[in-house]
Amino acid sequence: MTAGSRGDVAPYTGLGHRLALAGHEVTLVTHARFEPLVAGSGVRFHALPVDPRAELESPRGRGLHRSASGAGKLLRVLDLARRLVGRMTEDLLTAARDAEVLLLSASLAPLGHAIAEGLRMPSLGVYLQPLAATGEFAPAVLGGGHWGAAANRLCGHGVSVAVEHVFSAAVPGVRARLGLPLMRTGTARRARERRHWPVYHGFSPLVVPRPRDWRTGLTVSGYWWPYDTEAQLPGKVREFLDAGPPPVFVGLGSATVPDPARLSAQVVAALRRAGLRGVVQRGWGGLAAAGDDMLTIDDVPHALLFPRMAAVVHHAGAGTTAAGLRAGAPAVPVPVQFDAGFWSGRLVALGVAPDVVPLRRLTVETLSAALVRATREPQYRDRARRLGARVRDEDGAAPVLAALDRLGR
Repeated sequence: MTAGSRGDVAPYTGLGHRLALAGHEVTLVTHARFEPLVAGSGVRFHALPVDPRAELESPRGRGLHRSASGAGKLLRVLDLARRLVGRMTEDLLTAARDAEVLLLSASLAPLGHAIAEGLRMPSLGVYLQPLAATGEFAPAVLGGGHWGAAANRLCGHGVSVAVEHVFSAAVPGVRARLGLPLMRTGTARRARERRHWPVYHGFSPLVVPRPRDWRTGLTVSGYWWPYDTEAQLPGKVREFLDAGPPPVFVGLGSATVPDPARLSAQVVAALRRAGLRGVVQRGWGGLAAAGDDMLTIDDVPHALLFPRMAAVVHHAGAGTTAAGLRAGAPAVPVPVQFDAGFWSGRLVALGVAPDVVPLRRLTVETLSAALVRATREPQYRDRARRLGARVRDEDGAAPVLAALDRLGR
């Protein structure tokens, strides 16, 4: 069960495919617009009613751009999510009644855990970001960094409380329907912690080592790669790639921007100033580029495209960051919001990105300078290739499979 943007869904198509290959019957429960992502994977689909793209393009969703600070934007998103949870609850209950185990993303974990408890079935967390409080870094959803161990932990606990609040209206009704005693959201969270509720994290320990102060039951598994429904690149993409030197990918995924035309012009100008061809993905932000040295694309599997790139410029979402690392491609992270700042910092610390170019400070000059370094200074390509080889050797699905085997026994 997961909710959110494409990046909050795609990794679970690959995890589900691996579980299906091992003999499990798997259903992905998420927004209807993402059903094509499981085509051919052996994973069933149960649709949730909310369309996340429509919500982001609504007046309330567009209002997110007015929040400059990470904390302010997070509070706005949590408020938006709180309004939407009630519309998904009935479908989550219906899907759960046909299951024996619930695997819950962070975006639905508090509600999903209550459903699992009420239906008397086991559940596991399957998270894409490190969300548990730690003294080693500030909350990932606030951009990471290091504010001091005590402040890091305090803010991490504060984020957990805020996330639980999203479900404070929905969970009591679910508990009552399923015959469970009423419980405050904070009490429910602390109970999960005391029981060492298992959470598996779908990112590599080479990228984010497991914090030493995490409780028992929190595992860093390794990446879950999306299931690719296409076996080869579209013809027009192959033709463009074959017509010249490796281009640079530019895409912001599911992030939306206030002025797509202006940003597109800046991107094209920066690429040309750096002497580079570009593959620009429209995404939910509506980017576009024209000219013989530019190609505008819609959704193309990153696993097929990124290995052909000289570098990848992206919004540093968890999934796109992972895809770039897997491909061994140097990065220029352009964080837009939430955990993007955290992943951007990791890319720089790992030596596979020269610098961070936050969207709010992006200019032709800053982007072109980062592109020149990423593509012409060989250490970034060398480090990216070495790290990519190691990441590809990991089996992030294996710990989840082992956990399900233990439950079966």
